[in-house]
Amino acid sequence: MKKKVEILAPAKNLVQGIAAINAGADAVYIGAPLFGARTNATNSVEDIAEMVTYAHLFKAQVFVVLNTILYPNELEPCRKLIHELYDIGVDALIIQDMSIMEMDIPPIVLHASTQANNRDPKHVKFLKDAGIQRVVLARELNLDQIREIHEASDVELEFFVSGALCVSFSGNCYMSIAGGERSANRGSCAQNCRLPYNLTDGTGATLLSNSHLLSIKDLDLSDQLPNLIEAGITSFKIEGRLKDVVYVKNNTSFLRKKLDAFLENNEHFQKASSGRTFYNFEAEMDRSFNRGYTDYFVNKRKEKIGNWESPKSQGQIIGKLIEIKANGYVIENYEKLNNGDGLYFINEAGEADGTQVNIIINNIVVPNTFKPLPIGTKIYRNSDAEFNKLVEKENSVVRKIGVSLNFFETPDGFQLVAVDEDGHTSSATLAILKEVAKNDASTIPNIKTNLSKTGNTPFIVDEISIDFSNNWFLPISKVNEVRRETLEQLIDIRVNEYHREEFQITKTDHPYPVEVLDFTYNVSNHLARQFYKRHGVKEIEKAFELQWDPGKARVMVTKYCVKYELGKCARFQRDTMGEKLVEPLTLTHGENAYKLKFNCKPCEMEIWEKDAELEFVDEDEQLSR
Repeated sequence: MKKKVEILAPAKNLVQGIAAINAGADAVYIGAPLFGARTNATNSVEDIAEMVTYAHLFKAQVFVVLNTILYPNELEPCRKLIHELYDIGVDALIIQDMSIMEMDIPPIVLHASTQANNRDPKHVKFLKDAGIQRVVLARELNLDQIREIHEASDVELEFFVSGALCVSFSGNCYMSIAGGERSANRGSCAQNCRLPYNLTDGTGATLLSNSHLLSIKDLDLSDQLPNLIEAGITSFKIEGRLKDVVYVKNNTSFLRKKLDAFLENNEHFQKASSGRTFYNFEAEMDRSFNRGYTDYFVNKRKEKIGNWESPKSQGQIIGKLIEIKANGYVIENYEKLNNGDGLYFINEAGEADGTQVNIIINNIVVPNTFKPLPIGTKIYRNSDAEFNKLVEKENSVVRKIGVSLNFFETPDGFQLVAVDEDGHTSSATLAILKEVAKNDASTIPNIKTNLSKTGNTPFIVDEISIDFSNNWFLPISKVNEVRRETLEQLIDIRVNEYHREEFQITKTDHPYPVEVLDFTYNVSNHLARQFYKRHGVKEIEKAFELQWDPGKARVMVTKYCVKYELGKCARFQRDTMGEKLVEPLTLTHGENAYKLKFNCKPCEMEIWEKDAELEFVDEDEQLSR
């Protein structure tokens, strides 16, 4: 049997969810009224129900995100919400808190969010054996690690391939709550990683000022889809439940084409939903919001991934500044630009800056606000006015389901039978007195023309057969009537006959991979504690939110490394690094200060609050152990 692979797109709301399906998504993930890790992307149960109906028409799935940690008073409201979501036909829930595994819930499929520490084979296999049907893997994994996880368990694996990256291990970032008491694990991340910091060394000397030292580029693994499939990934996830509809359509369309090109030449895999999409624009990833792109660690550590100039969108490279004339710029490839475009560049002070195109006269780009720039400055477009207008149109992406029509005569008139690409069948009869056409010209071409007019329905006619014993005349209105009735029935049949996979969670007691859980396991209620205890865990620390000791906490662990970005990594850059940095390195932003600790063996960086008492071991000593 062919294995299904899917494009999974974000849905901030119903409109964007429908746009994602139209653009070719095989599934969407969407927030509920509560308990999602994006508090600004919530949706009513009624809107989710409408989303489910539309998605199921194309055999696409809807996953609802319930991936915050839960406090005791939220357990019952969460349980009730899960029942509501099951009743409206939601395909799966994406969860972090293991308390949900202890609840009395219907047989709805559960996926483990990337917030749930999904980084090693033993942990992933444990989740599969506990009843989790899909695991969203940690973003910092490489292909070898993904392959190892896949070989250890047959659970479905999902992986982010596009969009913004969390610099921290997912679910283990506490900078937001420590810096301003907004919990990322409760859906209120303040994005402290996107702030400017000063970097000082152990002597107090300032190494860098006002740089976005924890801000990294965005993810683009579109060229890695074949490698990821080979490693065991079957769902390719696009980040972005807070992004706009242009981003959703553009990224989904781009990845759809990439995946379809792979499927066309690989008989062992197939698309996970029905229909085909027709595009009225050319999708390009660099036209979406982006801070520059990286493949992160999927091919291991090999290049710098930080974008220290700005956390704002860099966009699409246009060309270098060639000359300044009057109050305008002469730019390479200026013909790509349009009035109203947003430009991005690094100004004379080395800071990210921008302006908007007012008008283009001959070869001179005249901005709304002129800013002096050095010749040779790279000019990017981070807002493409014409492209945005085109993609925002409802018909920029149109998805259709193939259907074959058979129109034939009956004793009492005529009948139309429609069979869609998935084998669903509908029919309608036309009771009418048969009348032979008055001229010899065949009526069949005209009937075929009108049967093929599917208009705003989700269908496209691939084949029409007409079986008449005579040259029957039929009013066009009657042909349209029977076609309309048949296709309307087919919509209902497709939705009603949609098969939703179900799985009833039962309580298990197989051993958890570790017996002691620290605060990074985010245990915040008695049901989650009960779950882990039954699986052999002996000690469970409270979630960070319930026990934070201001000033002394470890607020982040990350594979991203400031030393590496500075070219001072003793492991990978020894030949070119020069003198070692004097530790501890400290990041400061206003009154907030953080110490950096480098663990060279596992190749990780820790971020601690300023009053933490830490032991710093020389990197050479670490690597020699």
